[in-house]
Amino acid sequence: MKKSYLSLAVTLGVSMSLLAACGDADEAEETPDENGEVEEETTEDEEATDEEETLVVATDTNYVPFEFMNEETGEMEGFDIDLIDELSDRVGFDYELEVVEFDGIVAGMGSGRYDIGIAGMTITEDRAEEFDFSIPYYDAGLILAVHEDNEDIQSIDDIDDLTVATRSGTTSEDFLHENTEANVQVYPQILEAYMDVEAGRADAAFYDVPNVRYHADTEGEELKTVGDIEQGEVYGIAFEQDSEWVEPVNEALEEMFEDGTYGDFYEEWFGDRVEEPEGESPLD
Repeated sequence: MKKSYLSLAVTLGVSMSLLAACGDADEAEETPDENGEVEEETTEDEEATDEEETLVVATDTNYVPFEFMNEETGEMEGFDIDLIDELSDRVGFDYELEVVEFDGIVAGMGSGRYDIGIAGMTITEDRAEEFDFSIPYYDAGLILAVHEDNEDIQSIDDIDDLTVATRSGTTSEDFLHENTEANVQVYPQILEAYMDVEAGRADAAFYDVPNVRYHADTEGEELKTVGDIEQGEVYGIAFEQDSEWVEPVNEALEEMFEDGTYGDFYEEWFGDRVEEPEGESPLD
């Protein structure tokens, strides 16, 4: 991946154009060679067309272990970041990473603000009306987390009339509203939901399985998961509608499943090894 700074590039391009326009006309004259022919010089603009295109890629602010800020390096890292780095190399594009709240990514993809969105995003038919998706790259689902001392909540059937925390703009929020009578409390960051459960301000949290389990295993010592995985889901990479990049990215993902690169990334971030997702896209 090569990071590009689009605003700087535009400024430099304008400045160089102005300098060329103000240059001495005599210096602009082309000198014929010994055969009387004028050799055409390649301009910087023409050279730029041969360079890899720079895409704007949106990712989530903090969805461990898919994407999060490494406080020591000041860089974003995680499973999704490794994937997009590898895909950019294989497909042939540079990208500028924008870190955005999840609901802002969904809205931005729909409006065409971003070329690509990779943020542990569930493929849904509603979202596919606004933008395109790659083939699935991760099997997911939703699960409850409660305080380790809570014995009253054992499944999704036990949360009616209780306060359940989740993240705004997600399929977990939709599921709670559509399938339960819980008092749904939403937050811009899922970490706030976990903290409220640990502090007793919420009865349970409900969110994507990988993040809930990762937090419970690494940071949420007072949390435990309960019940079955609800609403089996798959994650996909989002693209603006009719994007030319969907097909080459899908081909590169298939290659990564086959050559073990995907399995290496999966094992690094999740502990066990999965060579490729098994879930099917709801769009198929």
